[in-house]
Amino acid sequence: MGEEIKKIMHVVRTAPHGTIYPYEGLEMVLIMAAYEQEISMTFIGDGVYCLKKDQDTSKLAIKGFMKTLGVLEDYDVEKLFVDRISLEERGLTEEDLYVAVEVLESPAIGKLMAQQDVIIPH
Repeated sequence: MGEEIKKIMHVVRTAPHGTIYPYEGLEMVLIMAAYEQEISMTFIGDGVYCLKKDQDTSKLAIKGFMKTLGVLEDYDVEKLFVDRISLEERGLTEEDLYVAVEVLESPAIGKLMAQQDVIIPH
């Protein structure tokens, strides 16, 4: 009996530093992807900062996760969405981001969320 593939969306809402949520969430994404589930990630609010290029975490004495974001595609995590308004409010554009994403309007993100079996907030 085969296992049912679930649509699981991880919603990243917090900035990359100051809490453990983005780091732990990214680890969870990789683990879930290993079990061949349909994984997507959506970045809203301060979560868009997780995608910003050229983050230097050396002065924070923590490991950054840019390299991990870069291998998501190797784990078949290819559906990365970003809220357009969240980007604009933080003065960012797609060119400022470390990985390729699909920038969507908030209503489109809401529709995607409604199609998921599970939503996991970070």
